[in-house]
Amino acid sequence: MEVPHESETQRLFSGQNSAPPRIIGIGTAVPGTSYTQQEMLDEFGITDPRVRSIFLNSAIERRGLTLPPLLPDGTRAMETQGELLQKHATTGVAMAREAIEACLKDAGLGLADVGYLCCVTTTGLLTPGFSALLIRELGIDVHCSRLDVVGMGCNAGLNALTAVAGWAKAHPGEIALMVCVEACSAAYVFDGTMRSSVVNSLFGDGSAAIAVTSGTGATEVAGAGGPARGPALLKFSSCIIPDAVDAMRYDWDDDHGKFSFYLDPEVPYVVGAHAEIALDKLLEDTGLRLSDISHWVIHSGGKKVIDSVRANLGLSRHDVRHTTGVLRDHGNISSGSFLFSYERLRSEGIATPGEFGIFMTMGPGSTIEMALVAW
Repeated sequence: MEVPHESETQRLFSGQNSAPPRIIGIGTAVPGTSYTQQEMLDEFGITDPRVRSIFLNSAIERRGLTLPPLLPDGTRAMETQGELLQKHATTGVAMAREAIEACLKDAGLGLADVGYLCCVTTTGLLTPGFSALLIRELGIDVHCSRLDVVGMGCNAGLNALTAVAGWAKAHPGEIALMVCVEACSAAYVFDGTMRSSVVNSLFGDGSAAIAVTSGTGATEVAGAGGPARGPALLKFSSCIIPDAVDAMRYDWDDDHGKFSFYLDPEVPYVVGAHAEIALDKLLEDTGLRLSDISHWVIHSGGKKVIDSVRANLGLSRHDVRHTTGVLRDHGNISSGSFLFSYERLRSEGIATPGEFGIFMTMGPGSTIEMALVAW
């Protein structure tokens, strides 16, 4: 198949001559403290061979985490829900600030350029939310439009990016900023059960921000009028699996008096089985096939999830190298994981004009979100 030139791609997918929204900057951040899986087992004195196996066979080497404070006897404190919520706010704002500043520097922008701020999180509930806290913390214009996307889970980065792209398209030349803020260690329960052990072996803390614009801003702000460095956001699709609505949850645990995650063991297979359905919907009426996709940016949901998606879409290990690399180095960073993978893809500098890519996230619902992008 002959790959369309960029201008033809814009007309095909945007329905008009104006350029589609485009990513022009990326920034990520993790906590200053990180731990290997073995160090986590040692920190909490875990000797149960079943739990140790979950940690040590996770394809994760290290994760950024903010652990509970140490007690005089050397054990870790059991944090209350209020203390966890404070951790969510404090750690989240610090990581988000770092990610936003890195993103704006990458795009050659300043805080005064931000016209829209969208904040995404699942690891805590704050009112006012991160958007208000970050506008105050960073000194962003108080008239900045904003949106908080809360509680959607690991897929939420693409749900929010749909709204961000829509705002950027409606405001050509202006800058929309999205930041995913996930202090996953503010959502942990330490009780030694298999349910909590699966979660505790997987998630890490992190934040990722991207800048998006359309129209003349998509090319002019990318450095002295040079070519934009990121892909155009052409089309989004969503596939929810209602029969698996309880497979991934973050809800109240009466036994512990706090919120906790739950992941059904069948999640990887449910997601994998619906991956092709979601992709077919995304590529519908585009004239593109799976073989036309050059780059894959997939949420680092876990080893079994990645393997299941690979098997069902026929992807190679090379196709998901960034996804597995992020899982290895950071664990599952929830809604921002796919942006960490995108940052690695961009740093390779191998995407060329006319190539297509897929962004894919998975989460509670159960849901698969996808975006078609083009360089």
